[in-house]
Amino acid sequence: MGPTLLTDPAFYLVAIPAVIIFGLAKGGFAAVGVLGTPLMALAVSPVQAASIALPILIVQDVVSIWAFRRQWHGRALAFMLPGAAVGIALAYGFAASIPVAGVEAAVGLSSIGFALWQLRLRRRPLRPDPGPVTPVAALFGAMSGFTSQLSHAGGPPFQMYLLPKGLPRDVFIGTSAIFFGVVNWLKVPAYWALGQFSAENLTTAAVLLPLAIAATAAGVRLVRRVDAERFYTLIYLLLVLVGLRLAWTGLAGL
Repeated sequence: MGPTLLTDPAFYLVAIPAVIIFGLAKGGFAAVGVLGTPLMALAVSPVQAASIALPILIVQDVVSIWAFRRQWHGRALAFMLPGAAVGIALAYGFAASIPVAGVEAAVGLSSIGFALWQLRLRRRPLRPDPGPVTPVAALFGAMSGFTSQLSHAGGPPFQMYLLPKGLPRDVFIGTSAIFFGVVNWLKVPAYWALGQFSAENLTTAAVLLPLAIAATAAGVRLVRRVDAERFYTLIYLLLVLVGLRLAWTGLAGL
């Protein structure tokens, strides 16, 4: 994006809803966060969108971790965080070695896949697996780290493993908050090495930060009061549309 990003209305038309979505996700509506980066990528490249989003997510993590600081699953974090570090390293090599169009296509296709998977779960829920967390969690942590590094879309693998465990709502949200709080800091060196922490990107993130903090606080309040079934369904349908657009543009550019 050129030097007018900070004053480009088209960018803010998608960036403001994306930041609100990130805030709702950090506040407890975990699955909706995957829409944020693809939505922002309608105005800038996926890598730049993810780079602008990362400082915002790190600040939002502070709010969500504080809100759920007393409820988390230590064994899950012990297995999943080391796996996430491996996934982040692999994704850095992936993003550094392919053109932007390839990353755009990957983000679009993964967005479509996740949205369709979630819509399917609304018709056929996951079978409960209430057994203890095992080292297999590290594999899901690696997948989460990989997709999180590419487009801050690490939620699906994380949820695929932990949701069937039937953890109490606040324990699940607290574990997610700490996991992605650490993961986002682990991603900083890779984004730095990719040259994405430019003055323009950081300044744009700073402009959006007040809205990000307010959206996270609102998400914390809403998640304890709202039945989000219809809200989630709408988000996933929108994600399919956004993913189709990104995948089409990316594949066409390869």
